[in-house]
Amino acid sequence: MKKLCLFALVIGSLFNPLNMSAQSKKNTKKAKNQVEAPAPEKKKDEAIKAYDKVITNDAVTDEGLFKIHKIKEKYFFEIQDSLLNKDMLLVSRMSKLPSNLGGGYVNAGSKTNEQLITWERFQDKILIKVKSYNAVANDSLPINISVKANNYEPILYAFDIAAFSKDSSAVVIDVTKFYTSDVKAISGLSSSMRETYKVRNLDESRSFVTAAKSFPLNIEIIQDFTYNASKPPMLPATETISLQMNQSMVLLPTTPMQPRLADPRVGFFTVSQYDYSSEALKSDQKTYIRRWRLEPKDPEAYKRGELVEPIKPIVYYLDPATPEKLRKYIKQGIEEWQKPFETAGFKNAIVAKDPPTYEEDPDFSPEDIRYSVVRYVASTTRNATGPSVSDPRTGEIIESDIIWYHNHLRSYRNRYLLETGAANPSARTLDTSDEEIGEMMRMVIAHEVGHALGFPHNMAASNAYDVESYRNGAFTQEHGIAASIMDYARYNYIAQPGDENIRFVRQIGPYDHYVTNWGYRWIPGATTEGETPTLDQWVMDKAGDPRFKYGKQSSRFDPSSQTEDIGNNSIKASTYGLKNLKYVAEQLPAWTSDKTNDYDDLKELQGELLGVWNRYMGHVTTHIGGLYEDTKKPNQGGVIYTPASKADQKAAMAWLQENTFATPTWMVNFQILRNIDHAGYTETFRNAQARHLNSILDFDVLGRLIDGTAISKENYSALDMLQEMRKGIWKELNSNQAVDVYRRNLQRAYIDRMAYLMTEELKPGRGVSFYNVNQSDVRALVRGELNTLKTQLNSRKNTVSNTETKYHYQDAVKRIELILDPK
Repeated sequence: MKKLCLFALVIGSLFNPLNMSAQSKKNTKKAKNQVEAPAPEKKKDEAIKAYDKVITNDAVTDEGLFKIHKIKEKYFFEIQDSLLNKDMLLVSRMSKLPSNLGGGYVNAGSKTNEQLITWERFQDKILIKVKSYNAVANDSLPINISVKANNYEPILYAFDIAAFSKDSSAVVIDVTKFYTSDVKAISGLSSSMRETYKVRNLDESRSFVTAAKSFPLNIEIIQDFTYNASKPPMLPATETISLQMNQSMVLLPTTPMQPRLADPRVGFFTVSQYDYSSEALKSDQKTYIRRWRLEPKDPEAYKRGELVEPIKPIVYYLDPATPEKLRKYIKQGIEEWQKPFETAGFKNAIVAKDPPTYEEDPDFSPEDIRYSVVRYVASTTRNATGPSVSDPRTGEIIESDIIWYHNHLRSYRNRYLLETGAANPSARTLDTSDEEIGEMMRMVIAHEVGHALGFPHNMAASNAYDVESYRNGAFTQEHGIAASIMDYARYNYIAQPGDENIRFVRQIGPYDHYVTNWGYRWIPGATTEGETPTLDQWVMDKAGDPRFKYGKQSSRFDPSSQTEDIGNNSIKASTYGLKNLKYVAEQLPAWTSDKTNDYDDLKELQGELLGVWNRYMGHVTTHIGGLYEDTKKPNQGGVIYTPASKADQKAAMAWLQENTFATPTWMVNFQILRNIDHAGYTETFRNAQARHLNSILDFDVLGRLIDGTAISKENYSALDMLQEMRKGIWKELNSNQAVDVYRRNLQRAYIDRMAYLMTEELKPGRGVSFYNVNQSDVRALVRGELNTLKTQLNSRKNTVSNTETKYHYQDAVKRIELILDPK
């Protein structure tokens, strides 16, 4: 528009007589000068400058994937043109964080985002574009045009080109602002955290780049961010959240690995895509397993069935900070996987090494993507993790760092004492031997390495073995306590005092050999799709054998796929575990405070003893409304989901009434409790019992029970469950028996939960909203049970002799009336 107006003005002036007369009087030289006058220059700070004007002699340069130049407080990337438009992975992790951020479920090293990016040039700018491989199509097909048009990639950031390299083969950009601003995609604070902690803004005066390092295949940036927040998770008076982020940018392989299609019957972490190249009438979702690229050095020998070394083995280096006495156990844990890889045809496929000395490799760094490291972290966190970085295009695992937190072994020491102390004399101490601690660490490392190899938890693996087998020394020594190291089956809590030669700690099992072979065996000459018949046959060969079943951790409703349980009968296993725990509870002072003359360890272990009790109870609770999940394909026949039998659920309810909801007199040891806390004895157990009560009186459970009776009238019904729950929780109504304080608390918790069922709805995110509660049988059943209970209370409230019980019954009637008639 401005150009059009100027053009009209010039034309008007040309035809103005006065202007024409004045023009004729001007000398030719002046006119010539006007014609040759150069166009207005860009402002000095907008122009692309000479290289030496930007990268001055003050620059400290680090060579690598990109050159990183640090000039005072500024950071510049020098990016070769050959690296533009190349796929890279941008991984954001928390390096340091305030206590209780995210409710305590976020730890140092936690990944907060992973994005596939490219650096692209547009005119005088360099863009970071975020790519997605969720939707793909063959480049040669016309539909690829539509896929790109309907999946347009967002621009994460735009940089002005500051200079070109001297040979014009690279661009220089100032990245300081990018790494010190609140770019939400890499900030580490989710939108929910920002809302919870009332984050106002990033304080840029207190935010800066701490370190920047360039390696041949990756760049590592450390940022310190400080936010102004009204409700920070710690030190509220500061109104500040400070955290440290690690941004890893990784160059992905130029030649992508051939992916392997996933099978839901076999446990692998995965990546997924929608392929629009399909001939079907819809896009095909293709899901690939995540795995390392293992290819045989000698393909012909491999084809003959000989064990062959891979071209590039998986190598883990130990962190230089690792204590010397623990190093051999970490190495053993890593190399536990050599035998499963031999099952897949590879020898020396995974190797553990000490960190090289400076003389051996002056460039060695745990941050270098070429090195996978078991990091030893000085932190009070009790955990270990096995994260990895994988190519979203194919699932190829590029690198992995196992993170071991220093205090984690204390958790294992405590559980060793609590869960095996009755049958295992060597566990009855705070000074567990180095050899036993080392064996625990070895197996924890093996578990975390399993994750880094692509394996998720397999919670069905411990269900493969009969409960009585755990009391057989020869069996446990050969088979361990689960068919896979990837189950959360840490200790043998079933073995009883007097059982001999028992193995108490987990180990690699037959499923681990099977899944490694399935995912890593090289199938010569087969394409990704061409591998499917072979892979399917390997699954079918093991179908029906519980040792090779995969049970998802997300199956919260499957009694055979539970976390922390062992054995194929939760009720029987928990009975054995509870018997052992009662013995340990009696002996706890003798094993702790009597030895140390201090109550700190006793207090810690008494609290964890309640946690063990909770787990045993929870394993049985899952049977109520339980569904067995057996993933299979149609050609296998049968169904995937089968309700737990009526007899099984009734047995579980009876067991819970006796062991969970009865007053836990054996845990109420006031000789212990009065030495570790001044109050809260009854509340502690009310909270524990209410937790299991609420997990049964639950919308999801009721919904599954209602569905079960729709399938067959022979199944355990919601009415069966509610009636048996009421009769057990309120059994004192059948006699003149006084109700003790623990039972009174439990009964009030029952009324509160029934009120919840009468008034609330299934909440998105809490569970699966698979039915309309208000239009289901739930309200009618709950109302009927409350009316029945009210009638029983009214008939008993004035005849019971104990005054506290009488008042309790009268109060319960009023509470029920308020639920049924809030007005």
